[in-house]
Amino acid sequence: MRGQRVLFEDFSFAADAGGYVELHGANGSGKTSLLRALAGFLKPRAGRILYANVEEPATALHFIGHANALKRGASVRDHVRYWEGLFGSRCEESIGIAAFGLSKQADLPVRVLSQGQARRLSLMRLHIAPRPIWLLDEPAAALDAEGREMLAELIRSHCSSGGIAIAAVHEALGPAPSRTLMLGAT
Repeated sequence: MRGQRVLFEDFSFAADAGGYVELHGANGSGKTSLLRALAGFLKPRAGRILYANVEEPATALHFIGHANALKRGASVRDHVRYWEGLFGSRCEESIGIAAFGLSKQADLPVRVLSQGQARRLSLMRLHIAPRPIWLLDEPAAALDAEGREMLAELIRSHCSSGGIAIAAVHEALGPAPSRTLMLGAT
């Protein structure tokens, strides 16, 4: 529900290991609300969300929302180091930054990055701390063609290794979805 409006009812789907699910629908159709419910940020009015073979969903998933969730005064490198500490993982910092096309911006604060560069940095969390389930809300927003291909390859690689990706999109991201769900405003 959003306010008093029901976004969807009697809705059910499953995503298997290695699955990529695309959520399509007009603005306001419930794509973001569904992702937020899957992430545990919203409680369904009825029914339940089940994660098979996942003991603690909060530590098994990444949620990348509309906002990039970046500190404007912190540098690209600061974010990478922070996420490594937060998620308890290690990546080769310079290689990770280069893979996302941000080598020249590594020591710049987020406030001077373009929207596309900030989005690349936000998506870098997926690389730094692997999680089996990715919930992505318009992940290609502000990305150029090269960034969109990088994202598509990131999703393909994640799913080919048994991960699950569920993405709210307005246009296809590139990888062939194992399932496409259409959400309609009611």
